[in-house]
Amino acid sequence: MVQYLTARLDASFAALSDATRRGVLEQLGRADASITELAEKFHMTLTGMKKHVGVLEQAGFVTTEKVGRVRTCKLGLRELEEEAAWIEGYRRVWDARFDELDKVVEELKRKEKVDGRKKRS
Repeated sequence: MVQYLTARLDASFAALSDATRRGVLEQLGRADASITELAEKFHMTLTGMKKHVGVLEQAGFVTTEKVGRVRTCKLGLRELEEEAAWIEGYRRVWDARFDELDKVVEELKRKEKVDGRKKRS
């Protein structure tokens, strides 16, 4: 289970790491599109767009269907619950670290005020 989740997270984040692929997902969120339409929109070759769509398809974000000579892309049914949970876990860790840092900064400010008063006296 852990290896499956790790592989899935790796595929998800690898797919989402590219600006073009994120753009494709955004575009498909508005309407289904053929690979040709996507290639034109992103000023790419068909081969380049096919590779991007393949990565998104492997991650489960996109499905494709070939009708005749046209391959149509649409958003997959895959949700990002595991990815969101992974990110949330790290967000909590960093929130706790920043809370501790805030305490240290406040303590240093307090000491600085006290030391400043002592020097004036």
